[in-house]
Amino acid sequence: METIDCLKCKQQDVCCDFGAWVDLEVAKKILSLGLKGDFYHLEVDKNFPSGYKVGTSYEDNRCSFLTPKGLCAIHKVDYNLKPVHCREFPYENGKLAQFADVLCSVVKSKIKKKKNKF
Repeated sequence: METIDCLKCKQQDVCCDFGAWVDLEVAKKILSLGLKGDFYHLEVDKNFPSGYKVGTSYEDNRCSFLTPKGLCAIHKVDYNLKPVHCREFPYENGKLAQFADVLCSVVKSKIKKKKNKF
């Protein structure tokens, strides 16, 4: 599998444009940290350990836990509470995520280079 080096990205917060899903119990722990940010859209989802998930963004807005400098407030305080989706991006279950070609500028540039070769 090809690896993506996120440190080469010039827009490291663009992957946060749509937020992430978080297990409800993890969200409670994050909220107890007192960080600026909120959760939205409580949904039943049996793929999450608690059986529920919540989103870190409202509608199509950016993640509510982004700092004004474009950094993850959760990551700065406790990396282990950072949503799994965010820790793994641009991968998901060991493969490039479905939206990696849209949200990841490094992936976009690799795709563009491949197209230009032909």
